[in-house]
Amino acid sequence: MALARVVSFDGVTKDRIEEMQGEMGDGEPPEGLPAKEIIVLDDREAEKSLVILFFDTEDDYRRGDEVLEAMPAGDTPGQRTSVTKYDVAVRMAV
Repeated sequence: MALARVVSFDGVTKDRIEEMQGEMGDGEPPEGLPAKEIIVLDDREAEKSLVILFFDTEDDYRRGDEVLEAMPAGDTPGQRTSVTKYDVAVRMAV
């Protein structure tokens, strides 16, 4: 079963989101990150974001968690407020 790592951030500025869009535009995840998909949701008015990373296996999730925890704080969208692990119960592209 796939797993999702959902991370919430506060203090996410418009400039930082635009910077991330440029960085992520090449389609390359951070080095060593075994995520299959990354989604960034942004509430510009509230300066909050959610980042959802999908992993195929528990081992991939664990390795991804290690990579992300080792990243410098400046590489994140803002101040991290929570990290939650979810089983992906339903996933559908339409």
